[in-house]
Amino acid sequence: MPGIVEVFHAHYTEYAYPMHVHDAWTLLIVDDGAVRYELDRHEHGTPNDTVSLLPPHVPHNGAPVTEEGFRKRVLYLAPDSSALDESLIGAAVDRPDLRDPVLRLRVGQLHAALARPGDEWEAESRLTLVGERLRRHLRPRATREPRPVGRTVAHRLRELLDEHVADGVTLEEAAGMVHAHPAHLVRAFGAAFGIAPHQYLMSRRVERARRLLLEGMRPGEAAVAAGFYDQAHLTRHFRRWVGVTPGRYRAGRPPLA
Repeated sequence: MPGIVEVFHAHYTEYAYPMHVHDAWTLLIVDDGAVRYELDRHEHGTPNDTVSLLPPHVPHNGAPVTEEGFRKRVLYLAPDSSALDESLIGAAVDRPDLRDPVLRLRVGQLHAALARPGDEWEAESRLTLVGERLRRHLRPRATREPRPVGRTVAHRLRELLDEHVADGVTLEEAAGMVHAHPAHLVRAFGAAFGIAPHQYLMSRRVERARRLLLEGMRPGEAAVAAGFYDQAHLTRHFRRWVGVTPGRYRAGRPPLA
């Protein structure tokens, strides 16, 4: 996905990794245990209620704090992405460990979205909100970027999503088309319509698949025609919105209104 170089999950017990550097930003959460590490010759620790952001090209190492080790999830973020840039490296070196429950929740939600094939819009939206939260920590007194009128931007995004239900449009592409920052675009849409843009797009795809199923199309074919990754992707969202599987719906047994 644009902006993410690699997703890495690991469980370490005795292993301690030596001093090294990455070309990308390292966004780390620990689910069990804790990590002790040095960054730029200063010692830090990452317990399981913390988000750690290690900047590119800055040496660091890592080791478990206890014999039980630690279990971590890592996102390597592209250094040239819109989420973070080189101007934030100094602030990240000074304060890499962030105790922010909202940020940690959003990073976990991003990992979950990335694990589901076909949910790229949700993953892009969540990455955008994570980046916005990180920038707020690293540049707390930054001047806010000029923002276009939210209602106009939200309606333009809705038109774009309606035009690209099946073939799709990425968040970055949509932001470029309506000339808005991705984070503002996501927030403006939610404020205007009471639903996140990725949820809106998925509901439109479910509705399109529903019509195709009523016309007799097989679930696998309807999934592709409606813009889903595959039949399993359609089934997961169709059941959430409609209450039954696509196959059962096609057979003429939708739930009672």
